[in-house]
Amino acid sequence: MVEKFDAIVIGAGPSGNAATYTLAAAGMNVLQLERGEYPGAKNVQGGIMYAAELEKIIPDFRDDCPTERHIIEQRIWLLGDDNYIGTNYRSEGFNSETPNRYTIIRANIDKWFSERIKKAGGLQICETTVTDLIRDASGKVIGVKTDRVNGEIHADVVIMADGVNALLAKRSGYQEELEPQNVALAVKEIMFIDPEVIEQRFGLKGEEGVVIEIMGKVTKGMVGTAFLYTNKESLTIGIGCLISDFKHGNCPPYKMLEDLKNHPVIKPLIEGAETKEYAAHMIPEGGYKAVPQLYGDGWMVVGDAAHFNNAAHREGSNLAMASGRMAAETVIEMKRAGKAMSASNLATYKKKLDDSFIMKDLKKYRELPGIMHENKQFFGAYPDAITAAAHNWFTVDSVDKRTKEKEIMKSFVKKRSVLGLVGDAIKLVRAVR
Repeated sequence: MVEKFDAIVIGAGPSGNAATYTLAAAGMNVLQLERGEYPGAKNVQGGIMYAAELEKIIPDFRDDCPTERHIIEQRIWLLGDDNYIGTNYRSEGFNSETPNRYTIIRANIDKWFSERIKKAGGLQICETTVTDLIRDASGKVIGVKTDRVNGEIHADVVIMADGVNALLAKRSGYQEELEPQNVALAVKEIMFIDPEVIEQRFGLKGEEGVVIEIMGKVTKGMVGTAFLYTNKESLTIGIGCLISDFKHGNCPPYKMLEDLKNHPVIKPLIEGAETKEYAAHMIPEGGYKAVPQLYGDGWMVVGDAAHFNNAAHREGSNLAMASGRMAAETVIEMKRAGKAMSASNLATYKKKLDDSFIMKDLKKYRELPGIMHENKQFFGAYPDAITAAAHNWFTVDSVDKRTKEKEIMKSFVKKRSVLGLVGDAIKLVRAVR
């Protein structure tokens, strides 16, 4: 181990890997520290990877990246007690040679990214916990302390990519403790099943995939969502809600996941599948208002540690990779210009973020978390009213349609006043437009 590095990256998730690879590929002397036994050991996600951002970092990633299925269909469902109403989008255009999105198993992706980092010249050390930052007399960060013997390591800049808990940033006084309303707890299972069964049930062929995003009564009136993703030889199913709601709710996460698996709409899709992995992880959900200080003298924060997650569109890995790349590019630019890693110079990182889709999207949907948290009827009364209205409308009997319309309006009035319903709809539209 050399005495000093151009940069130290803490964490081997999407943001940390993106930063480390970008630095190494540019010839920077970079060290990546990971507390897990190997990259991916501490990262639990069977989710979606967005190709556009990874392609900017590793243009030829499709040559050997262990993706699962490329997504050709997106389903969005609102679940009632024993029914659902929703919308689908499916396109043969997604069957291109360069697909836009893939389902993934994070452990496999992180191991692959690690090999790419090593080939690019990056140094990676696992089973190492960073315990503190090292500062000089002026307070500038100049390295890290680890739990290893003689474990002080110096660098021109430290990039913190240590996940939603952001333990190092909190310990160093750069972030406050997580507010329970700004973070969700998600539980998931990976269930193995015959690939032919997946193709038959979801109308797929080859390596095509479907993802289903779910809202409604399945979260027991709490703010949250569920999901079902198709992998090559497995299904990933999960559900998550705000920790603040779990704190006061009467349904623990594991019970909520079991209820989801036994829902009459979901159960047939996973029938015969065998659970091989169960995991839980936290997700930043506070949006724009929860984003902390992102840089300072000798340090930057990226990915989940910076609360970069677009809950409105269920996007996270693309924000993580993009932020990691931008932080690395800032370091490269400063090094090549012979500039110090001061807060004023690292402000370039924030400028890059502000000009990108990351901050533009987070700012656009900044009111949505609060609206959903303050209007729990979106997760109970409204799913009941909407699915009941659909059931009534699509039931063909001897009742005229005018009468049905009146019955549907009465059902909405019972659930909530029309004025309240309209007000909620206007607030929601304003938040997402």
